[in-house]
Amino acid sequence: MLDVCSRIVVPYDNSELSKKALEMAITMAKQDKSIELNVITVFHVPVDVTYYGTLNVEEIRQIEYDIAKIALNAVDQKLKELPNSTKTFVLEGIPSGTIVDFINKNKADLVVMGSRGLSKLKELFLGSVSHYVVQKVACPVFIVK
Repeated sequence: MLDVCSRIVVPYDNSELSKKALEMAITMAKQDKSIELNVITVFHVPVDVTYYGTLNVEEIRQIEYDIAKIALNAVDQKLKELPNSTKTFVLEGIPSGTIVDFINKNKADLVVMGSRGLSKLKELFLGSVSHYVVQKVACPVFIVK
């Protein structure tokens, strides 16, 4: 598998399973320094943000971006230890669709992700992000449990 894999994407939300997925992807990338490792995190600002009180949409967006960036700072430190080309991305949008768009646009060869993320209640009602990704991308998806 790794000899045809040149770009791995890891959707990351700071959950325990996304941390395990990242560790798995790092282990895979260590096998060949030509493998590029991209770690993405997605934040979403709902259209109806009235429950946030006095904050406006731009302030909420900035707060959500800052939270996502902080989570990726630790990832950046871990990735610096690799000889591989690595990048992290903070993206805004609905996680499932945004992840699929990133994977397709960046021609990933493999996706490594947790079987569920931080939003377990939403997953129960809406279906999991990992299930959506498996259905919508052309490359293999390695699900970590």
